[in-house]
Amino acid sequence: MVTRTEWLEAGLELLADEGAPAVTIERLTGKLGVTKGSYYHHFKGAAGFRTALLESFEAQFTTRLIDTVEREPDAEPAAKLQRLLQLVLSDPDSAQLEIAVRAWALQDAEVRAAQERVDRARTAYLRELCRGMKADADPDRFAQLLYLILIGAEQVLPSVPKSDLREIYAMTLRLATGETLID
Repeated sequence: MVTRTEWLEAGLELLADEGAPAVTIERLTGKLGVTKGSYYHHFKGAAGFRTALLESFEAQFTTRLIDTVEREPDAEPAAKLQRLLQLVLSDPDSAQLEIAVRAWALQDAEVRAAQERVDRARTAYLRELCRGMKADADPDRFAQLLYLILIGAEQVLPSVPKSDLREIYAMTLRLATGETLID
């Protein structure tokens, strides 16, 4: 039997690879090699699956990252920011998923609400880190700039390679703090 987690992982993969229209029960059952009964065992139809998929996206790509960084509560904000950027930039496939969710959010109110929640959580955490750093910039605007760099890099075509994005972040942090925070 396929677990709830496996259904959600398959849904996120389809979403990243082909966009929201591809995330159908038929495509999911075909991908997982199971019947629709397994799907309905875990979810109350398409709306229930969509809600669970969005919760999974938020948990994996926002909450998990923040929690991982916060496991070292005594670390300086600059070290936490460095660790966060390392985590974000180490996932080669996350950009496709982020793009797909943002595109979906333009057409679906529930997805839009989830995307807004994710964006608020991410920028709030960045603001918290930036307020604890010694930077020559307003910490709230600096946090917003760091987030916009990531989102913009994912949206341009072709997308900015993670190695280039790492260099852009290093330069941005060096300009704002005078220190090399990313290798």
